[in-house]
Amino acid sequence: MIRKLFMLLGLIFFITLGAKAQGDKVEIFGGYSYLRSEVSPSYNTNGWELAGQYKFGFLGAVADIDGHYGNQSGVSSSIHTYLFGPQVHWPGRVSPFAHFLIGGGHVSTGGFSDNSLAVAIGGGIDTRIVANVYWRVIQGDLVHTSFFGSGQSNPRLSTGIVIHF
Repeated sequence: MIRKLFMLLGLIFFITLGAKAQGDKVEIFGGYSYLRSEVSPSYNTNGWELAGQYKFGFLGAVADIDGHYGNQSGVSSSIHTYLFGPQVHWPGRVSPFAHFLIGGGHVSTGGFSDNSLAVAIGGGIDTRIVANVYWRVIQGDLVHTSFFGSGQSNPRLSTGIVIHF
């Protein structure tokens, strides 16, 4: 997992080097994320989210990964998703966006684990702090997975810093 994360960060770094001359084409987001896991019984998880976007005008291509950790009935669990897809944004000092992402998910709990297709639909609002630094005030997604043969629709809320290159 850590090796994949470093590979993704390295890829994002090299993309930003090439995109710097083109102006504001790349953005990187990192921050806190909350996920309400709707597995029976439901429980709260806290974690992180990282995303990178390459923009083609008002449309962008997004790669989004996250990790959430919590306890379900006293048993530690972790949920990770790896999502990709289009994002529409409206540039400005306050910049709303919406996206549809698809990819995979992995859950590990009590010595058991499972993989699943994952789909997220949502959006949020970024607001400029200084030149190329924004604050993602809120990002809200509904993340659907099917771990252990049962469908879950998990609400996810995130906030953090966005850097534009």
